[in-house]
Amino acid sequence: MELIEILRLSPAAFAAAALVVGLLVGSFLNVVIHRLPKMMDAALAGDCAMLANPDAEPAQTPTYNLVTPRSACPGCGAPIGALQNIPVVSWLVLRGRCAGCQAPISARYPIVEAVTGVLSAWVAWHFGWGWEAAGGLAVTWTLVALAGIDLDTQHLPDMLTLPLMWLGLLAAAILGRGPGPLPVDLHSAVYGAVAGYLSLWTIYWAALLLTGREGMGYGDFKLLAALGAWLGWRMLLPIVLLSSLAGAVIGIAMILFRGHDRRVPIPYGPFLAVAGWLAMMFAPELIQPWWPLAR
Repeated sequence: MELIEILRLSPAAFAAAALVVGLLVGSFLNVVIHRLPKMMDAALAGDCAMLANPDAEPAQTPTYNLVTPRSACPGCGAPIGALQNIPVVSWLVLRGRCAGCQAPISARYPIVEAVTGVLSAWVAWHFGWGWEAAGGLAVTWTLVALAGIDLDTQHLPDMLTLPLMWLGLLAAAILGRGPGPLPVDLHSAVYGAVAGYLSLWTIYWAALLLTGREGMGYGDFKLLAALGAWLGWRMLLPIVLLSSLAGAVIGIAMILFRGHDRRVPIPYGPFLAVAGWLAMMFAPELIQPWWPLAR
């Protein structure tokens, strides 16, 4: 109880604790980003095999989920021990290489850990002790995982987007009091979820009919619906404008300076995630310019 009282009364202590927890969560999110797409592919392959041959016995495969097997070096297969799995610190001490075979370890792992830790501390400092910070951390951690998975696979898994949306609606039903910041009232959350999904769904089909090309995936609709559930319908316009602007600027830069093939799509999910997080943290500043349009 004394520790809780310290965290409640001291913003600095709460932010520091959130930083440590965020680093640990970031380590787990690396596992989610790496394994969840593989788990989905394996489940899809199993469903396809069952449909192709309903009478066949299911193939026996080793257990593979977010917990089993233990993390190991992809080069030599050596298990990663606890001392080699300290967020950020272990990567720096090992100089980005496996302790056994000296194979390089991607810098993305400490980056995800550090980003998750810093964002968690920022959320804790911004909202202070209470349910708003708890909701902000849940949104932040899910957005980090979704952005990482979309960058790797150009997919936004329903296993993350839909629980995020339902949790936002549940938080609004139980704790929501007003138009913001977290959680919004239930009416704003429901309208936000519906409008978030339908807005991108409409853009998707309009682009498909006009150009014959898919401009985005269904996962983007669900992610914006989840953000609408947490932040309310008033935040949808700033989120879409900010994410579209960021996507356009980065896309043009990649084409001009890195020779990115224009035919290769750039995932939209990370831009939505960044825009949604900024909207969550700076809601009043973003809502005010659009308030006449949102009323």
